[in-house]
Amino acid sequence: MVEAVRSELILGGQRSGKSRRAEALARSWLAASPQRRAVMIATGQPWDDEMRERIERHRQDRALTLPGMTTVEEPLALANALRQHSDTGTLMVVDCLTLWLTNLLMPVEPSKALTDAAVLEAGAALCQAIEQAAGPVVLVSNEVGLGVIPMGREVRAYVDALGRLNQQVASVCERVTLMAAGLPLPLKGIA
Repeated sequence: MVEAVRSELILGGQRSGKSRRAEALARSWLAASPQRRAVMIATGQPWDDEMRERIERHRQDRALTLPGMTTVEEPLALANALRQHSDTGTLMVVDCLTLWLTNLLMPVEPSKALTDAAVLEAGAALCQAIEQAAGPVVLVSNEVGLGVIPMGREVRAYVDALGRLNQQVASVCERVTLMAAGLPLPLKGIA
């Protein structure tokens, strides 16, 4: 059985089992006591039909597999959402940092994109909220730096920014787990 710790960052590629591990942690947390709660803080935004369908499918799947988990949609103010829902009896799952960073760097209105310095500040505020959380926090993020170097300047900048964000968050998390083919590989702490 997978046990939640104070904080865990779960990294991996697409379809590596990141979200499934986060949900298993939430399921174990909820099963331990009827007084416990779990909150999913979803960062994805329905920009197109495929994403709307994907979000709806995730909602329906979670309703079946984790009926005790509530969902809060927060695409931008992630540190505030953690502070607002933090409680000793509540496990919070953030899914995912990759989309959160996309929302910060590539908003619908390009003039609202954050600078590199502002992204680092947002990451620092997130790390502070993780450290100050009263209950456990599980964060999901993609590891995109294992492939070829992207051709475009913007994509390279995004990969660099995500790498920095993952490092920031990993530095404050008690446990860091890399998922590959559905298997957890401990990077920090015990998986």
